[in-house]
Amino acid sequence: MDITVAMLLLFLLWPLFLIIAILIKLNSKGPVYFKQIRVGLNEQHFKIYKFRTMFLKAEQEGQLTVGGRDARITNVGYYLRKYKLDELPQLMNVFLGHMSLVGPRPEVPYYVSFYSEMQRKVFSIRPGITDNASIAFTNENDLLAQAKNPEWEYINVIMPAKLAINLQYIEHHNLWVDLKIIYRTVAKVWM
Repeated sequence: MDITVAMLLLFLLWPLFLIIAILIKLNSKGPVYFKQIRVGLNEQHFKIYKFRTMFLKAEQEGQLTVGGRDARITNVGYYLRKYKLDELPQLMNVFLGHMSLVGPRPEVPYYVSFYSEMQRKVFSIRPGITDNASIAFTNENDLLAQAKNPEWEYINVIMPAKLAINLQYIEHHNLWVDLKIIYRTVAKVWM
C-alpha cells in the first residue's frame, strides 16, 4: 500500500515539486535536493531525500537545527520547513522501499550510536515520513533554541522521549492507527 500511495502522490504532486525546485534554485546556490545517510529497517543505511532548505555546507556547522530562524536556513527553506514541504521528496524513499508513510523517523548514524539496546527495537519496522513523536515534537527546533546545550538536550531529553513514543507505536500499530497519525500530521501542519 505504501508504494502505491507514494507513486500516486508523486504523480499528483509533480507540479508542486517543480515550483518548489524553481524557488530553491532562485533563492540560493546548490542542488534542489538534500541527501543524507539515515538508519532504517534492520539498521540498514539509506539516503533520505528532502528539499534543500539550508545554504551549502551548512551541515558542517552541526546536524541539529536550532530555532526556526537558524541562520543556515534559506528564506525559501524557512517556509518549506514551516509547512513540512521539505519532507515531500521522502515519497521517493517510500517508493524505493526504504521508508513507509508512517513509522519512527529515521535518524542519522551519529545519534543512533547513543541508542540503548531496547531503543534499537525501532529498527524492527520501516521508518516513516511521520509518526506520533514528530507530532508531539513539532516545536523541537524551538526547544533546542532555548536549551543551554542543544546537543545535550537532544541526546538526553528529546531523543529518548521520541524513542519511547516510537516504541509504544511499534507495540500497537495497525492501519487504523497509521491513518489517524496521517490525519493528525496534516491537521497539525495545515489546520
